Order: sequence, then structure tokens, then C-alpha cells
Amino acid sequence: MAERLINGYQRLFEIRLLHHYWLDEGALVFDRMADQAKKDTRLLQYDMRPFLAVTPTAATTKAFNGIGAVYKKTALGCLVAVPDHVVVAQDAVFEFTVTVRHADVLNYTALTLRPQKIYELYHQPENQTYRYKENVPVLSNLTGAARGTGPNKALFLSKEIPELAADDQVEALVLSGNALVQLTADQPGASTQTLHDPATDLPVFVHQGDVPAIIPPSGLVGVPSRGVRLSSEITDDVFALIRLSAVRADDGDFSLIDSSGHAKTTHPVFQVRFKNRSTVWQYLNKRTGIVDATEPHPLPLTYFGNAGTKQKPSAGLVQAVRSGAKITQLVSEVFV
Repeated sequence: MAERLINGYQRLFEIRLLHHYWLDEGALVFDRMADQAKKDTRLLQYDMRPFLAVTPTAATTKAFNGIGAVYKKTALGCLVAVPDHVVVAQDAVFEFTVTVRHADVLNYTALTLRPQKIYELYHQPENQTYRYKENVPVLSNLTGAARGTGPNKALFLSKEIPELAADDQVEALVLSGNALVQLTADQPGASTQTLHDPATDLPVFVHQGDVPAIIPPSGLVGVPSRGVRLSSEITDDVFALIRLSAVRADDGDFSLIDSSGHAKTTHPVFQVRFKNRSTVWQYLNKRTGIVDATEPHPLPLTYFGNAGTKQKPSAGLVQAVRSGAKITQLVSEVFV
């Protein structure tokens, strides 16, 4: 009788990239919906693959092959499973690049007015060229923030949202006391809107604090202050970088493995939340082009529902109103 081998697999982790343009119901944030059946249906309908892609780097793919891991793309993001017997090294690090598949996503995503410019700089002492891309967030389970406790604990790969900084720009997310606040203009003296109080009732959205400072080699000039270094692993089209370490010492819920190096019985589900853009809606007469009315406060752009009392704008072009170089307002025009 031939020998028969059966290998079981267990999930190591899951990453969900959830965009609130496709989840919220007008002004009602997805997480605040009372109707659980509606929330479940919304998630079943959601598919990030037409507009975003999450891909393991070459080094991570090689590491997965070495431990027999299976990587699978899903409508919500991706998941990784490993054989039951596999031991994952405690110092293992897995990286994924997030890239934009459809440019329209940039029209309805907050924080996208920050240019992700590429810098190519020659460092003479090393006879080497360094390449950087500015304003690329790095999302990690070592620095990610949590919401809730026990079985309701949600694991976000974004850091805790910071307080207001002097160089924050329009659409920046900041904490003010217990409230989550969004800038509706550039600093200094930026106008703001309160999204919710307390902030802990909302998810931890990707924000400006997720973009790391760049520390260049001594003597290299012209380097952007924040972003990532590009390489054969991190390519020019990177929009965000996800970095997962096997163990997080200060919060085991963020760890991928147990004390023996095996996948945990309950695998971590990491969330990356993209905030939908909020703009001032101006209603224009379609015949004359004259502004008939303007909403008093910025309203969120969503696929489902309507945050205003009249026709909502498309998710298309958003106009940035400027005073010199400073953005003072983001406007969506609605022709009625």
C-alpha cells in the first residue's frame, strides 16, 4: 500500500484594505451602522481589486516558498496560510507593496493631494545613486494601533493618529482632545471639521503620520523629508508599503505566531482603512453655470447614500481653491 501524506494548512494572517468611499452610507461611517445585516452585505459587495493591488515583494515571495506558505488575493485584500508543522522564525519580516490599479481612486481618497514624487540623487562618496519616493506610508504591525478589547479588538496597521503639527496640510487627520478632526485647509491657521468625538469610536485611517522620516547617508542633499527608498524590492509604482513582523513584544494580538513559532489558533486580521475625501459641495445652475447654493460644511464623497440634502457630486475631479500656494478649500461642483 502506497504511503499517504496529508498536510493541513492554517492561516498565518489576513490583510484587509477597506476604502470608506465604497463602505460608508453618505455621512454615516460604515463602522457606526446599526444594521449588522447591511454591514455584512456591504462587505460581501466590496472588492478592492479593481482599484488597488497588494503584492508580496520578491524577498517575501522567496520566504513564503521556503516555508511552504500559500499567498491568496481576496476581494478584501489578501491572506497567507502555512502548513501546520511549519515553524516561522521570530525575526521573520514580510513586506507587501500596495499599488494603484485605477487612477480614479485618487479622486476620492483623502491625503492624495500630497505628491508622491520620485527623487534620483547621486552620492559621490559612495559612487552610488539613491532613489526615494516621498509621501509613501509604511504600515506595520509593530506600530499599528488597536480599537476595542477582547473579541471585538480591531487591529489597524496605521499608527495612532497624531495631534496637529505646524506643517500639516489639507485633509490631514489629527486628534484634538478626544475628537478626530480633519483639516479642511493647509496650515498655518488651517480650518478644520470634527469627524467624531470620541475618536476611538472610529477606525484608525491611514494618515500623514504613517509616512516615515527619511534618514539619508551623510552628505546626500536634496532628499525629501518623508517617504521610502526605492529598490528592486520596492518599485516606482508603490503607493503604500505594508511590513509585518512575526512577533510584536508589547501586544501579542499583533504577532503572527505563538511562542513555539507556529501560526496562532486565531490568526490576526490586519486592517488598512482609507478615508474618503470630504469637499464643499457647490450647486451650479446647469444652464448658466452660476452658483445657486453652497453647503455650509464639507461633506464626504461616497458611492452609497447622500451626505447632503440635494444631488451629490460624482467622485471625479475635486478642485483645490488656493490663496497663493496655500490650499484654503476643496470644492466639488454639482450641476443641477
